[in-house]
Amino acid sequence: MAVPDRAPFTRLSDFVQTVQWPVMPEAGQALIRTLSDDDVDTFTVCRIIKKDPALTADLLRMANSAMFGLSGTVSTLERAVSVVGVTTVRARTLALCMARACVFPAGFDRKRFWHDSLLCAGYAQWLADLCEVDDQEAWLCGMMLRLGGLSLVQVRPERLLAIEALPAAPGERWVRQRSLVGFDEGEVMAELARHWDFPPALVTGLRQGAQPLLGSPVAPLAGVLHLAARLADDGAVTPASVENLPLILLALLKLDPVGLAACAPDETALTDVSMFTI
Repeated sequence: MAVPDRAPFTRLSDFVQTVQWPVMPEAGQALIRTLSDDDVDTFTVCRIIKKDPALTADLLRMANSAMFGLSGTVSTLERAVSVVGVTTVRARTLALCMARACVFPAGFDRKRFWHDSLLCAGYAQWLADLCEVDDQEAWLCGMMLRLGGLSLVQVRPERLLAIEALPAAPGERWVRQRSLVGFDEGEVMAELARHWDFPPALVTGLRQGAQPLLGSPVAPLAGVLHLAARLADDGAVTPASVENLPLILLALLKLDPVGLAACAPDETALTDVSMFTI
């Protein structure tokens, strides 16, 4: 559909009509259907993944990379699941499926994009563990959050340089997106997640991630995503980066700002982009 003008969109429904959503691979579609099943088992997840030999091979390479942090070699999907769990393998596989579906605009820094996405995902998992949010849902949504930005620049390619310009303060990209296009990446990613039939709780977390305090009540997942994304924008977690986080959000999630910097994960251990740039 032709875009009528270059002004920021005022209605999300109008924006959505201009987007060509990426197609989720068949294995990804099947795995999404299991996200609402608390009793999903190893056999079901492995059967879905094994239907796609290339995806299986990629996942096993990932399992033997720094991303999984395993000490021994993993040669089968079943072994990977037995070591790290069904939900972890499913989340990582969905990330690979989404990476397949991505279409990057010309001039987009893919390596930086995946580095930042992995960092956001890793920080989201870490924070989720500290405030009783599902850590694998947090990792997956952290990985997904910036994907909405690809749809923004698909519709407004001339805004790419202005949105991605460096340096950028934590959270500044969202402000630029709303100013230049009308919506932030989380709002757009929520529409894509809904299009892909992700569970409503994950859709809500993504939609409110950039502005979690506007939710009533505040969705804990959205709060975790917001904090994780701001920390990822800052890079390594330091006392200074924690000090810049919204205190009211930390309080709502019962997170101790003093303790966060002391127990932060290693940034380099979270950002092996090799599986996403091949």
